[in-house]
Amino acid sequence: MFEQSFKNIDNILHTDSGCGTELDYVEQTSWILFLKYLDDLEETKKTEAELSGRLFDYILQSEYQWNNWACPKNGDGKLDHNKALDGDDLKDFVNDKLFPYLKKFRAEDPNTIEYKIGEIFHELKNKISSGYKLREILNTVDEMHFRLYEEKHELSHLYEAKIKNMGNAGRNGGEYYTPRPLIKTIVKVVDPKIGETIYDGACGSAGFLVEAYNYLTENQSKLSSNQMEILQNKTFYGNEIKSLAYVIGIMNMILHGIETPNIRHMNTLADNINDIQEKDRYDIILANPPFGAGIGREIQQNFPIKTGETASLFLQHFIKILKAGGRAGIVIKNTFLSNTDNASVSLRKLLLENCNLHTVLDLPGGAFQGAGVKTVVLFFEKGSPTQKVWYYQLNLARNLGKGNPLNEADLAQFVELQKVKADSDNSWGIGVNTIDQTTFDLSVKNPNKGYEATLREPKEILISINGLDRDAELILKDIDEIL
Repeated sequence: MFEQSFKNIDNILHTDSGCGTELDYVEQTSWILFLKYLDDLEETKKTEAELSGRLFDYILQSEYQWNNWACPKNGDGKLDHNKALDGDDLKDFVNDKLFPYLKKFRAEDPNTIEYKIGEIFHELKNKISSGYKLREILNTVDEMHFRLYEEKHELSHLYEAKIKNMGNAGRNGGEYYTPRPLIKTIVKVVDPKIGETIYDGACGSAGFLVEAYNYLTENQSKLSSNQMEILQNKTFYGNEIKSLAYVIGIMNMILHGIETPNIRHMNTLADNINDIQEKDRYDIILANPPFGAGIGREIQQNFPIKTGETASLFLQHFIKILKAGGRAGIVIKNTFLSNTDNASVSLRKLLLENCNLHTVLDLPGGAFQGAGVKTVVLFFEKGSPTQKVWYYQLNLARNLGKGNPLNEADLAQFVELQKVKADSDNSWGIGVNTIDQTTFDLSVKNPNKGYEATLREPKEILISINGLDRDAELILKDIDEIL
């Protein structure tokens, strides 16, 4: 229904001087789609109120409702060109009146859609420089309706595709996107239930929370009003530090049907984990935290194991904030399993002693498009020490890349074997008592493959490279003398 409309919007934005990247396309499409979605949502609620004999109050004042500023209609239901703003008049209204008005909603109760409206528009600005192009986009979006289930489903599907494109547009975007087949697989294995709280402390575009919501709703024949209330308000929680990712995350959840997402715009690592109390903990954690060194000392002071590696700090946070008996599925660099620095060794020891690390999924290179690192997924339960770790090494008959992305079929065997922790050519288990009790090395070493190269430390690799460079220099010198 909407695929061509999305393409038309992108084509218009592509010709506007204010929007230069895929990130801009997603950002600008988002606020317009949101206001149209909000209008349709209000009309649906108005109809429900009238059928039950209740009065209905619109969230937005009349002047700022879609049918009054964006696309006013005449008696035939067509665009009223005498009332519809265009060009500079439209741009000035959006920049000087609409956005300032919508930002004021931040003062409302955080658990309302009004507050989320304020949060979204406090972080965004209109980048569409041409009021005439904005008019074209508004007309295109006005033809899209989001009241039926099928319409909302297609909207959410296409919006996910836009987020994926944003994720592949560059490093900044890529931090927001985790391959959807991998997220779905992680959710299946962790198997959340209605009534459990689900948390992602680095939620980006909220992919894990959205897929958990889909999993919980698709596996139910019919949800009661109480179950829906629990899913809407008391299930999904997330934090995100980056403004655009935060806005996209809220938008993504709203467009998937969660009207008031519990996502906070904050730096998760800025909180001291010793301040976490039982009331702050969650039943389920699903996350792909960012990685990279460079975290300052002031942030490291919030953690017992001091390290500049972002993902290692997040892992400490996740272990601490998980409830006893709680379950987690977390993506992390594979070097975490073998690094010999004090922080990595201490963190592996902490994980094995405080949680049951029952499963490690080893992903091939290319699973994350554009990322130059290999990753693993850690599945664990908090409350009892690890006795045995079951490994699954995803070995595919093709190289992963943009033309051959990871898909759910690739992970189907893992999902089935993981249920019983069965051995196969790609899977095996090891007892924790058999690993080195000083380094707690958990490297992926498939016994069925005969020989697995141990991951080397960066310093060792650099020494090797320097040695090869010296050898090459000597060889070139000898050749030069011969010539």
